Amino acid sequence: MTETAVAHPNEPAVRKAAPGEARPPRRSGRRRVALPYLLLLPALILELLVHLVPMLMGITMSFRELTQFYIRNWSEAPWSGLDNYTVAIDFDAPVGQALLTSFLTTCLFTVLSVGLCWLLGTAAAVFLQENFRGRGFLRTLFLVPYALPVYAAVITWAFMFQRDNGLINHVLHDQLGIGDTPAFWLIGDNSFWALLIVSVWKGWPFAFLTVMAGLQNIPRDMYEAAALDGAGVWKQIRHITLPSLRSINQVLVLVLFLWTFNDFNTPFVLFGKAAPEAADLVSVHIYQSSFQTWNFGTGSAMSVLLLLFLLVVTGVYLLLTSRGRKATDA
Repeated sequence: MTETAVAHPNEPAVRKAAPGEARPPRRSGRRRVALPYLLLLPALILELLVHLVPMLMGITMSFRELTQFYIRNWSEAPWSGLDNYTVAIDFDAPVGQALLTSFLTTCLFTVLSVGLCWLLGTAAAVFLQENFRGRGFLRTLFLVPYALPVYAAVITWAFMFQRDNGLINHVLHDQLGIGDTPAFWLIGDNSFWALLIVSVWKGWPFAFLTVMAGLQNIPRDMYEAAALDGAGVWKQIRHITLPSLRSINQVLVLVLFLWTFNDFNTPFVLFGKAAPEAADLVSVHIYQSSFQTWNFGTGSAMSVLLLLFLLVVTGVYLLLTSRGRKATDA
């Protein structure tokens, strides 16, 4: 016979096995510990093959004099030490001066793009928090640029920026009469603004989606209490919305910064292999230095310098934001 142990009223009864009855097998503790690592193993292998191995190869190539003569077997390229880095950061020489100009252009482009993406995304998310007819349609419409493939969207913008047949000049010059002649958007100084417009257009929906998700966690009672105290819309946004979104905005700004600073697809598809000087982002500049001049050693050194810059900026940003959170909590 089997016996049933007396259990707590809120606990299920535990059945004791009879003396001759086999006990159910217990799950191994080692198996439970190893299961998460086994599940993560495919992702770790993919990360190793796609990111870590090419990164280590690029770092190795930056210390070699790798030109078109050693492409077939790059391991035979002469060891150059820090010569490639010296050439890259020699701002008095043409190579270093061009890299510095591209770096400053990228910094300005990143600040403007990230700032506008955050501003437009936050404004749209706050506006669409209110209930009104057509809100669901507008939310869907605002996410279209984020859902479109990057290449399809940028190619469409490239056609729109054409000087003679593009929609932009047709509206600005032909319909509104702005400017004496149609502007060149894909060459010259206007190329920077064309690139900025495309970057903001395809980047702000991500900020909108992120902020809109964060707004769902703010209780409506706080806004109702503030309204009863006489606080207007701007005071509610300043004292309730923005402080409540502080942690989300910190992550959002960092992600937008990394995506924008490293953006290669947008300028490459918009301008081709040779970007104008006004829109020469550092990612395209490194590509040109590597695959057009066939100096992969110098291009790899530039890539490593870019990686170090992004790591330093990310580390400093996380340190400052963590201190800010601690000061706010205290």
